[in-house]
Amino acid sequence: MNPIQQVVLRDAREWEREAVAAVMLESYQQYALDMPKERWEEYRDSIRKSAYGNAPHARIVAELGGKIVGSVQLFLSSEAAYGKPEMGIHSPIIRLLAVSPAARGRGIATLLIQEAGRRCIQLGATTLNLHTSDMMASAVNLYERLGFERAYETDTTNGETLVKGYRLELPGSSLLHSAI
Repeated sequence: MNPIQQVVLRDAREWEREAVAAVMLESYQQYALDMPKERWEEYRDSIRKSAYGNAPHARIVAELGGKIVGSVQLFLSSEAAYGKPEMGIHSPIIRLLAVSPAARGRGIATLLIQEAGRRCIQLGATTLNLHTSDMMASAVNLYERLGFERAYETDTTNGETLVKGYRLELPGSSLLHSAI
């Protein structure tokens, strides 16, 4: 891909769900060896299902050279994101941030998070939440660099894996103004 091409952020179109699923699966495939086979298969199926489900408030994609190379899903609560109202998150949550391995290193993940943050502010939200695990160390580094802080009270588990909650306070956040 030409490095001077402009990344276009937009909502995914209904007919692009398979392309979004393909980018997510390509992006998350790197974790297949970090999980037991049956656990990976469940996770893979969950990723695919999320691409076709109707729970996200928005599916934001990054397009480069006419091809979808990244995506993120924006949900309005823990009930919508995880089917877990008991988590008590009543503000936006991003899930399944994905960038194709061939397009990494261009700041696309940051652009997707910034766009999700802008949309949260437009919705009147003051925080943006996400969940991740230690297995996703590069993502954790990115989130912390962008100003997300641990939200321990939103931690959960998936089997034996601790799924860590993070939150970004949107008013005054440098995320929306940071350079890549």
